[in-house]
Amino acid sequence: MQALAALRVSWPWAGMRAFLSILLVPFHWAVPLRALLAAEWQRLPLWLPVAMGGGVLAYFGLREEPDPVWLWLPWPLLGLAALLARRWPLAAWAAAMAGAVALGFAVSLWHTARLPPPLDLPAKAVFVEGIVEDVDALPEGVRVTLTEARLGPDEPVLPRKLRIRLRARDTLQPMPGDRLKVRALVREPAMPAYPGAWDFQRTAFFQGLGGSGFAIGPAERLGEPEPASAFAQLRRIIEERISANIPGGAGAVASALLTGSQTAIPATDMAAMRDSGLAHLLSVSGLHIAIAMGLGFGVIRFLIALVPWLALRCDSKAVATPGALLLGLGYVLLTGAQVPMVRSFAMAALVTLGVLIGRRALSLRTLAVAAAIVMAIQPDALTGPSFQMSFAAVLVLIAGAEWSGPAMARWRAQPEWWRRPAIILIGLTLTSLLAGLATTPYGLHHFGRLQLYGIAANAVAVPLTSVLVMPAGMAALALMPFGLESWALIPMRWGVDATLLVAHAVASWPGAALTAAPIPPWGLAVTTLGMLWLCLWRQRWRLAGIPLMALGLSGAAWVTPPDVLVSSDARLIAFRTDDGILLQRSSGASSLVRESWLRSWGEEGATPLPASGELPGGVGSCTPTACTLTLAADASPILLLRPEKVRRGERAPPIQAQPFCGQAQLMVSAEPIRGRCRGSVAVDRFSVWRNGPHAIWLGADGIRVMSDREWRGVRPWVPPPPVPAWQREAAARSAGDQ
Repeated sequence: MQALAALRVSWPWAGMRAFLSILLVPFHWAVPLRALLAAEWQRLPLWLPVAMGGGVLAYFGLREEPDPVWLWLPWPLLGLAALLARRWPLAAWAAAMAGAVALGFAVSLWHTARLPPPLDLPAKAVFVEGIVEDVDALPEGVRVTLTEARLGPDEPVLPRKLRIRLRARDTLQPMPGDRLKVRALVREPAMPAYPGAWDFQRTAFFQGLGGSGFAIGPAERLGEPEPASAFAQLRRIIEERISANIPGGAGAVASALLTGSQTAIPATDMAAMRDSGLAHLLSVSGLHIAIAMGLGFGVIRFLIALVPWLALRCDSKAVATPGALLLGLGYVLLTGAQVPMVRSFAMAALVTLGVLIGRRALSLRTLAVAAAIVMAIQPDALTGPSFQMSFAAVLVLIAGAEWSGPAMARWRAQPEWWRRPAIILIGLTLTSLLAGLATTPYGLHHFGRLQLYGIAANAVAVPLTSVLVMPAGMAALALMPFGLESWALIPMRWGVDATLLVAHAVASWPGAALTAAPIPPWGLAVTTLGMLWLCLWRQRWRLAGIPLMALGLSGAAWVTPPDVLVSSDARLIAFRTDDGILLQRSSGASSLVRESWLRSWGEEGATPLPASGELPGGVGSCTPTACTLTLAADASPILLLRPEKVRRGERAPPIQAQPFCGQAQLMVSAEPIRGRCRGSVAVDRFSVWRNGPHAIWLGADGIRVMSDREWRGVRPWVPPPPVPAWQREAAARSAGDQ
């Protein structure tokens, strides 16, 4: 009885103890977690730019614009982190992480709010007047960027820039500062190729670009030139001097290496550089600025050493370091301050400061500060391949150097003569391998391609660029004021020709560039988190980043691609089958959209739909007025409706839906469909006119349709739904009556 009484008394306490133990499980886990974080104390600040990037991505992932009150959220969180820093450092780090997320969100919101809205450009040709801000050389002709543009002499100045491609036979040679007048067709930036594709309109919004087009008449220079950017004028002069000494594709590549402009490179050379894994050489970045600043540093120290009195009385290193930094700043401005150059210069500035105060120059902290600076200046760059590939490559290279540094130092300390050249060879190979592996996920996501022989191509091209091409290019820039640039451009041409020879040779190897299904956005985010986890931590738990990267890289296997895609003008309609892609292409269809679709499906080519007859793979058949397709055994059939063929100059009668009702649950047409069928979905010319390109998924559970407007939502860079002409005319009449 006493035992039962004791059990009866202790039972509530036992239950309460069990309940409390469950509640305290997180605190039990917090003890080892706190110990791990304490061991990683010096690495915790490296995660603040990562959190800031998370805030930037959170902003761009929204479907509608947030309230401006979010601009004030970072400051109390960062203030709380400062208050907690002395007594509760881990709590302060957590508050700082939250503040960094809010800061990235707020910075993106602020940059968006300060930019003017997109332009509403006329559909017909107009006379465009404006001041030339920049001139881009093309394989045929030039392209000008106009500021203070007007769509007529009496029209107001546009708040955004326009980009016009002049006619190839135009004799006018524009320079920055010229005021031009040209008759042109100008259009707003293109919509994404499909829902979820690269957003050209967002990119143009943050670049200040309102539209682009092409001239249909000769350009005319008006009046005296206006003051223009000295660096824009210098860039144009350099391009002209290079093209005069190095004609053809080699000259275009040389210009790209020195000025950052790739628009003049022929398509064949650009494809060879891309497929061989050498395209990064064309994007001026850390390699180029390191060569430029290194040469400047060496020349300044050499000049000081030539004057014994000066060499004995000043520290040549302390003088040459700021001089090299100024040279690097000039190179950044000359090349247009592209994202890789801004990142490289930010790191170079921090390295310079470290050298001057005697601290370690190149580290992950330097990279973290550079990333925060770039995101604060240009947050939209985080979503682009340039930022992602540039920072990923440098992150992995620095982490790899930290990991292999002690072993390499021990190996270098051995007396054998052959160890030093072996270390140089191993270093070049490992650099190419690590940089290639680091950038592969981003290349798969954005371009859907794998370069298999990039290590072999880079092993030849990178030393060639570092030892011959860039030093000769820097010498040519120094000799241009004296008109002697040809002395240096001749050897530079030899190096560029050799680089192009390597690119074309490697690109011609079997399987040099493989097409693969792209990694989805969530897969890229998981891969990036795994890479950061592996590189930023020091303890063994960093190895958890490897399965994270594997999960992200396999993301394409977890995504069901759309079965049907319709472009924003309905001139392209594609169907995905087990045997490949079937494509209907109308006159004037965009080749860029077609290539984007094929990359999104991981396909090399597409089969045109026949005018009539059976379709490949037995998926259906076509007649002159319709195609019937069954893409999967468990999917309902699709009808692709076609207009009737008429003689030239006549208009085809509208497509009527009623004769086809009951034949399919989905009707697709490049022309408007009159009428609707109960129980079926119609996607026609009017659908894409209102809501942009459409993606359609078919399955046993029905049809799912996603438009670009649904995907992107209501954002400042997304144009509002178009208004029919009759509504615009009615509104104009109403305004006139008032």
